[in-house]
Amino acid sequence: MQAAERAAATGNFNEARKGFLRVLETSEHAEALVHLSYIESKIGSYRSACDYALRAYALPALSPALMVKVLNRLRNFNQTWALHELIPRFEAHRLDPRQLHAVAAQASYLGDQQRALDLLDLALSRQPANAPVLLARAQINTFLGRFEEAEQDLRDCMMYNKGMAAIWWTLARLRKQTPASNHVEELRRELKVARPPAERTFLAFALHKELDDLGDIAGAGEALTLGCRLKRAELKYSTAQSKTLMARLKAASMPDAAGTVSDRGFTPVFIVGMFRSGTTLLEQLLGGNPAMLNAGELHDFVTSMRYVANYQSTGFLDEEMVRRAETMDFNEVAEHYVRGVKWRLEPGQTHLTDKLPANFFNVGYILRALPDARILHMVRDPVETCFSNLRELFSGASPYSYDQAELAEFYLMYQDLMAHWHAKFPGRILDIHYAELTRDTEGVMRRVAMHCGLDFLPDMVDPRSRVQSVATASAVQVRSPVIVREVPKWDPYREYLKPLIQGLGRHAG
Repeated sequence: MQAAERAAATGNFNEARKGFLRVLETSEHAEALVHLSYIESKIGSYRSACDYALRAYALPALSPALMVKVLNRLRNFNQTWALHELIPRFEAHRLDPRQLHAVAAQASYLGDQQRALDLLDLALSRQPANAPVLLARAQINTFLGRFEEAEQDLRDCMMYNKGMAAIWWTLARLRKQTPASNHVEELRRELKVARPPAERTFLAFALHKELDDLGDIAGAGEALTLGCRLKRAELKYSTAQSKTLMARLKAASMPDAAGTVSDRGFTPVFIVGMFRSGTTLLEQLLGGNPAMLNAGELHDFVTSMRYVANYQSTGFLDEEMVRRAETMDFNEVAEHYVRGVKWRLEPGQTHLTDKLPANFFNVGYILRALPDARILHMVRDPVETCFSNLRELFSGASPYSYDQAELAEFYLMYQDLMAHWHAKFPGRILDIHYAELTRDTEGVMRRVAMHCGLDFLPDMVDPRSRVQSVATASAVQVRSPVIVREVPKWDPYREYLKPLIQGLGRHAG
């Protein structure tokens, strides 16, 4: 075991792998299994890496430290059903604050925000001055709609580490800032302090949000330019690669498997589109029917493809995955997907929303693996959608969204791909226009319910009817009634957005 660990530490993965496998010849050694999971990932064997993590998860009497490592591996492969079963095995009283924080993060990822909050509270009872835990508590309170508590968490966090730039960004998003209550001058002071680019990015986006709230369009645009420039410099993105990927998807062989529907026990409803196009609003409205489980942004379909392909795709999808999909067993993809999501359903729930907008890449694969799936495509004004993307600080999900020209080109590629899916699978995709949804919510939701095979209920016109937690960028907005804007949010920025509008061309309206 020690020899294998030394080999792994020096990057000699083949020798390390041989050593850990020799350990497993004597017994199912949890630490060796975790090491092998990491090594198989390093050498490019996705399936074996996942299987080793699952073997470790199945072992009894894991130490708290090892259980945290196993959790991290399971999260890496999005094995949410195993995470769901493993987290209750933790004896919270045996965990130190760092371990409690780590387990809370995984519980939050599963959507179990209350369990995550309880674990963070226990961590704070042992270490009250723990700023990262307080920040995590603020984020979870935001997901739960407890905005006053979230703000108090952030103010407590500042007492112990005012320099954490993410605090300011989270604070700016909790409410609309006013001339009497804002943090503009503090943010400007913080931006003058020498900091790593990633921290300056948080501050710049926070300053943009607050100046926008105050109606200072010029200042807000200047702050957004800084934030986007800093974030774009961190990311690898190529418009040419996106064009090639889209072209490969359109050329790929994707037969419609509509004649091979099998009963999965529930109907998956995929909500796709650009980020910030209204997908969260649509999901919450659907949740007004108790037969629908709002599962949020799931990565289960893409990770199911990765498992079957035995390949870790770059980003959400890449050309190699498209190539491997030509010979992929999509029945196996379906089985892996269903196992990954079915544990979330409660008695009486017959439908489940899978609201990962970027699944628009996978529409053809989804309909091939899950021919009974319903596809809802959220459509919003191009400039409004792109502007909302431009001013959102994503974790890395949309690297194209920090440059106006790149964003416009990506939008046009997305639009072209969706037109392709419509032509290839006529009648299988329902477009929902955001403007119409906000103006005639009942009429649109009646059509949506019919497409999904659901009864229309009156609660399906109010996004607040059954909302519990929302772990997306729309966590604050979705707590409000449906809003109809007569003047689009981007209109005051018309001059600032010239590169974007020119890039969108006639699609900009």
